[in-house]
This record gives sequence, C-alpha cells and structure tokens, in this order.
Amino acid sequence: MPQPSTTVRFFQCASAVIWCLLSAGIVFGFAALKPILISEGVYHELCDAKTSGGLDVCIEQDLKLNKMFTISAVTTNATALVVGYILDNYGPRVCGFIGSFFLFFASFTLADYLDFFVNALALDKYLLGYITLAIGGPFVFISCFQLANTFPKYSGMILALLTGAFDTSSAVFLVYRLAYQKLSQISLPLFFKWYVTVPLFIAVCQAFLMPSESYKTLGNIEKLAIEGLDENGQLPEGDDGSQIIEDANERSSLLSSNERRLSAISSNPTDARLTSIDSELGLTTKKSRAKSVYEEYVESKMLSKSGHLFGILDGKSIKTQLSSPFFLLMCVFCTIQMIRINYFVATIRSQEQYLVGDALAADLNGIFDIALPLGGVVAIPFIGILLDNFQTQTVMFILYLISIFIGLCGIVPHYFFNLVGILILVAYRPLYYTAISDYSAKVFGFETFGTVYGLMMFTAGVINYFAVYLDKFTKSTFKGNPGPINWALIMSTVIAGAALLLYIEFTRKNAGKLKLQEEAEEAEVVQIPQ
Repeated sequence: MPQPSTTVRFFQCASAVIWCLLSAGIVFGFAALKPILISEGVYHELCDAKTSGGLDVCIEQDLKLNKMFTISAVTTNATALVVGYILDNYGPRVCGFIGSFFLFFASFTLADYLDFFVNALALDKYLLGYITLAIGGPFVFISCFQLANTFPKYSGMILALLTGAFDTSSAVFLVYRLAYQKLSQISLPLFFKWYVTVPLFIAVCQAFLMPSESYKTLGNIEKLAIEGLDENGQLPEGDDGSQIIEDANERSSLLSSNERRLSAISSNPTDARLTSIDSELGLTTKKSRAKSVYEEYVESKMLSKSGHLFGILDGKSIKTQLSSPFFLLMCVFCTIQMIRINYFVATIRSQEQYLVGDALAADLNGIFDIALPLGGVVAIPFIGILLDNFQTQTVMFILYLISIFIGLCGIVPHYFFNLVGILILVAYRPLYYTAISDYSAKVFGFETFGTVYGLMMFTAGVINYFAVYLDKFTKSTFKGNPGPINWALIMSTVIAGAALLLYIEFTRKNAGKLKLQEEAEEAEVVQIPQ
C-alpha cells in the first residue's frame, strides 16, 4: 500500500482521535446519563405509587436502567472479538463503516425516528439504542489502532492519544447532563438528533480520508508498542536506534552485516564462539523467520525485564495457549475485575446512598462523573512508567493490591474513604485494561495476541452479565446494602489474584533455573576443543 503524504496521515490521526473522543466508550458515561433517563421518565411505567427511592426512582426502574448498562457493557466486550476478525480480514475501512452504521441506528432509534419499526416489533427502544451504541464504539475505536504506524517513530504517542480519547469519551454524557441541567432541558430525542452528526463524520472520513488497508495488525501494533520494533524486527522508519541500544560500541556493531554473530558479541563476547560452534555442530534452532539483531537484543532485555515471562508461550499452538493456567487464571481474574468495575459504574449512586446518605451520594456521583473521563488521561503517563520499569509479576501484584484496596474503600460508610476509592478506581480502570493487554502480548507472543486478548475480553464481558443478578440481590435480599456483594467480590479477587500470582512466581522461578541450566550447558559447549 503506497504511503500517503504527511498531511493526509496527520488528518487521519486527528480525525480518529476526534471520533474516538465522541463515540468510542460513550456507553461508560452511564452514571452521568442516568439522572437524565430518570428525569425523562425512561421505564417509569414500571413504578407504582407505593414504591419510591431517594432518587425519585423506584427499585424496578433502577434495576431496569442498570440492566440496560450491564447488557451494553457485555456487548461492548463481546463485539471486540468480532471486530478483530473483521479488521484482519476486511480492513479498517469496513470496520469504520460498520461502526458508523450502528451509531447511526442508535441515534435514529433514540431520536424517535424509528418508533414505528420499534413498536411494530415490540422492541425496547432504549435498550436497543444503548446496545447499538455499545456495538458501534469498538468498531470505530479498534479500527483506529493500525494508525499507530502512520508515524512509526511516534507510535506510542498516537496509541496514547487514541486510548486517552476512549477514556475521555464517557464525558460526552457528562457534558449533555450539564447542558440539560444548566441551560435548558434538552430532551433525549433532541440530543440524539444532534448526535447523528458523529456517525456522519465517521462515514465521510472512512469514504474519503482513511486507508482501506491496515497499516498494521493488532499484534504488530502491540509489538511496536512493547518492543519498539516493527513486524520484521526492524526499527521504525526515522528511528536511529538510540532509544534501544545506548552503548556506542553495541550501536556500531549493529551496522555490521553479520547480524547473528555480532548480536551475540553485543551482549556477551564469549557468546560469539558459541554461535560459531553451534553452527558447526548443527545446533542452530530453526525458526519461521530469522530474528534481526535488534530483535535479539530487545528480547534479551525484555526477558530479564519481565522476570523470564517474556515469550514463555510464544510459538505454542493456540490450543496450548488457551488451555494453559497463564490464560485460564488471568481470564478468571480479569472477569472478576470487569464485573467489579461495571457493577460500580451502574450502581454508584445507590451504593453511596446507602453508605453516606443522599446528599453526599449526589456529591460523590458528581465527582465520579468528572473523574471517570479524566482518570484515564491523567493515568496514561504513570501507566507507561509502571510497565516500563517493573517486571510483569510486579505489575500484576500492584494491580492486585490496588484492586483489594479499592474494594475495602467501597464498604466503609465514610465519605473520605469512598472518595479515595473512587479517585483510585478511575485511574485503576485504564491500568487494568493496559496491564492485561501487556501481559497477553508478553506471555503469549504477538502472533496470537488478537485471539488471546480478544477471547479474554469476550469471556469476561459475557460473564459480566452476572452483575444484573448482583444488583437484584443487593436491592432485594440485602435491602440495598452493597456490603455483602462487595465483600464477595473482594474475596473473589483475593483468591483469583493469589492463584495467578503464585503460578506466575512458580513458573518464573522454574524458568530462571532452566535459564541457568542452559547457560551451564552452553559454557560446556564453548569448552569443546577447536
């Protein structure tokens, strides 16, 4: 595919950031939208004169609204797996058009343009509209990842902008709520009559501006983000290698034609003899593609940096990868965290109402509405520092401790602890998604990254529907007390997280021992007479 001009590539990236900001994760702004839905009388017909709540909403109405969000959150994660397949087989333009279609459909449904169709089929207009918003988001968001290679030297910045736009997109409904309350009561249909311009913008960009073929696959993008190398193991265009190899002697050695031999020399002079002897004895490992000198160098650093977990299942069959404890235990931990996050987003007002009362609950809800879109943006640089400077098991341990701390803050009936829990949660959410992605790429490799990570998110998303029943139990069995459910989620986190960390540590130690054994065997080979 011919490389477009710099100007075209700039506008491609800018347009993608704009529409991600307006649509990618809009459904996660539910906490800000919910007061408007209540005010507009959505599902109010479920209430009777005897039922009431502190939000002027009955239990049945509250459950129905929360269920609408939970199903949409499930749909978002389930859709991600489908998007990956379509993106790899049909390209980003098709994904973009599909996403814009679903956003069009959602806008027309919630703007009351399709009432005849909806009523004829006896469909739930609000559930249908919110679900189609949830489907459109992943299509227009994930299809943008390949733009990381529009400017390879700045791929990390581009990915950060896209991710930040996704996190900030939940603010769309916050802005709508502020306008609804402060300026005038802009009805829900009127808002979505205006919102239809977003999918229109996306469709026009896809038709006239965006590439029809991917610059990169998802696995290649992850490789670029983690290793700083492209799919061929080379430095991106415009990169002189100074960020990868700091030592001047090593850098000069990289320019030599004998890449394999000099790669060994750059890390350990004695390995040069080993390379030569390996060749003479026929011990060279056969690979589908010979690794570049940059790849050898970076992977040796990544192996140590990740605590001997980097590439531990790389090259294994997808069946082996998906049946390994690395996948199964992470999938369980990932699922529990997703349930906790989305359950809190859906029920924050009612939970805080029980813990700290109506007035303070409204205050915390307002803070959460603002903090949620800002949390990801503020956390991005710190997430990068964390992933760049700590081993994989250390990152997972930090994730584990933060998750438990957030859970404990959420069961204390005190304003300060609940506020701290909320502020940490909004930063934890992007860390959680980024750490799981980083873990999947490092452990399973880049070739199967899309399948492994997509299936993990899909499984967690589908099981996330269980949050509907948690909400019912809270309001019926426990009379609105969120404590028992939150305690159950905390204990599930403790058990699942501990199992994952113990397995990682056990495997890491064995990998370290195996590495020492291999080095000892290599040392014996080097001593063979010439």
